[in-house]
Amino acid sequence: MRTSFSSFLVLLWLVLLSGGSACSQNPSPTPRPQKLTDNQLLDLVQKQTFRYFWDFGHPTSGMARERSNVAYDYGNEVVTTGGTGFGIMAIIVAADRKWITRQQAAERIYKIVRFLEKSDSFHGVFPHWLNGETGKVIRFSQKDDGGDLVETSFLFEGLICARQYFTQDTQVEKDLRNHILWMWENVEWNWHTQGGQNVLYWHWSPNNGWSMNHQIHGWNECLITYVLAASSPKYAIDKKVYDQGWATGDYFKNGKEFYKIKLPLGFDYGGPLFFSHYSFLGLNPHGLKDQYADYWEQNRNHTLINYAYCVDNPKKYKGYGKNSWGLTASDSYQGYAAHSPLEDLGVISPTAALSAMPYAPEQSMAALKHFYYDLGDKIWGEYGFVDGFSEQHNWYAKSYLAIDQGPIVGMIENYRTGLLWKLFMSSPDVQRGLTKLGFESPEIKK
Repeated sequence: MRTSFSSFLVLLWLVLLSGGSACSQNPSPTPRPQKLTDNQLLDLVQKQTFRYFWDFGHPTSGMARERSNVAYDYGNEVVTTGGTGFGIMAIIVAADRKWITRQQAAERIYKIVRFLEKSDSFHGVFPHWLNGETGKVIRFSQKDDGGDLVETSFLFEGLICARQYFTQDTQVEKDLRNHILWMWENVEWNWHTQGGQNVLYWHWSPNNGWSMNHQIHGWNECLITYVLAASSPKYAIDKKVYDQGWATGDYFKNGKEFYKIKLPLGFDYGGPLFFSHYSFLGLNPHGLKDQYADYWEQNRNHTLINYAYCVDNPKKYKGYGKNSWGLTASDSYQGYAAHSPLEDLGVISPTAALSAMPYAPEQSMAALKHFYYDLGDKIWGEYGFVDGFSEQHNWYAKSYLAIDQGPIVGMIENYRTGLLWKLFMSSPDVQRGLTKLGFESPEIKK
C-alpha cells in the first residue's frame, strides 16, 4: 500500500470535499496585464498568489486558511498547520521583494507564533487543522484529533526560515526569534517513534493514542520530517531511524527508466509532483546527496517524467501538451485527488508546473504563459491560479488551497534567487541534522 498523503488521505478528502459548499472567495474577473516580460510575469504571479496568505489569512490567528471555499461543516475557521508554514515562507518572499515592509512581515509571523503557543499541541506537535479563532484542534478524521508530525514539519520548515531571516535587533524580530526557538525546542520528534522504534509515526492523539499506526516511510513528501527530527536540539532521532524507517518499503528505491529518464526513488513514474516541492521549499536539492540518491537528479527527473507523460498524453485528454502539463494532488471535478501518471483524471494542477520552476524552467515558463495568457479568463483570480482545471471535462476549479498556493511563491523564488534555500540551509540545527543523517551538501559547513 502507498504510505504517503497521496493515498492515505484521498478517500477521506473525496468524501469530505464532495459536500463542500459554494466558494465564498470565487475567482472573479481579475485584470491581467498583457505583454509582460518573463520577470514581470513571475513578479505578478508570485505577488498575486501571496495575497492568499496575506489578505485571506485568518483575522484572529494570522494562520493560513485550509482553502478558499467553505467545506466540511466547519465554517470559516479551519486553518492549516502545514499550509501556514508555506504561507510564512511566502510572507518572507513578500518582505524581501518589498511588497510589504519587513516590519509588517515580522509582526504577522509573530502573531501566528503567539497564537500557536496558546493553541492545542501534543508533545509539542501541532494537529493538521486548528480552529483559527480558538486554537482548538479540529479533527481531520475520526481518530486524527491529535498531533500530526508531517504537518508540523512543514510548519517548522517555514518558521526556521523566518528565524534565519529576521535577524535584526528590533524588538519584534528579537521576540520572534526567541519564541520560534522555544517552540522548536519543545517539539518531541522522538516521541513519534512510538516507544523507541526505528521509524517515525505520523499521528498521536491523547484520545486515540497510536491507533492510526501510520508509519512514515518510502519516498514521498516527508523527507523534511526526518531531517527536522534529526535536527532537533532536545528531542532528536538517531540515524538508524532514518535508515531503518524512512529508507524502506516497496516504494523507496526505484531505479527504472520512464520515457528514457531514470528515476532513482519512488513510485513508478514518480507519483504526484508535490513530492519534489514540499520538502524542498527549504531543503536545497542542488548538490544534496546521501547514500540513497542525488536529490537534484531525483527531483529533476521526477519533473521531466511528469512532463513527458503529459506531452505523450496516452489517454488523449484535451488540453494536455508542452505548454499545459503538471499532475499533482489538487481539487478535481470528482473531489480531491492525488493526480499522477498512474492516477490521471484529465486534471492539470497549476501548482505542479509552476512549483517545478527550479527543475524545468523552460517547460514551467511555457506552462505559466499558457495558463496566464490563454486560459487566464477561466483560471486566474484574486489569489493567482485556481487549484485545478480540466479542459477534457470543461471543469475549472473555483477554489484555492494553502498547500498548493504556497509552493508556487516559494519555489519560484528559489528558482529566481534561492532565498528560502539559503535561509533554511543556513540553520546550524539543520546542518547538524543533515550531517547526522549522512547528507552531503555544498551548504553544510565542515
